[in-house]
Amino acid sequence: MIERLSHGPASVHGLTEPFALSQQMISKHIAYLVRARIVIKTKRGRESVCTLRPEAIKTVSDWAIRYRRFWEESFDKLDAVVNQMKKDQMKKAEARDDKKHGARNRANGDHKNF
Repeated sequence: MIERLSHGPASVHGLTEPFALSQQMISKHIAYLVRARIVIKTKRGRESVCTLRPEAIKTVSDWAIRYRRFWEESFDKLDAVVNQMKKDQMKKAEARDDKKHGARNRANGDHKNF
């Protein structure tokens, strides 16, 4: 619906046509968009016409961009922590393996004197 309104004003009836929804459901959806101040609904004779408020869309877009950056940075930090934890875990596993093999080699008399 917003995509359609981005091309210019449209009647409520015109907005109903492309959707497999009742006029009542479309009107309810439009009411939410009007309440959110994304769409302006005016009367032209007997017909209601909806117009998109581009500045409202820009506000929403700006907000979404800020939060996208926030979440991308947060996930990058989380990724770095997880990678470090994996490296630490691998080092611990290698150290355990070295101890096991070293103890086994000494038990078999395979130790080396340097």
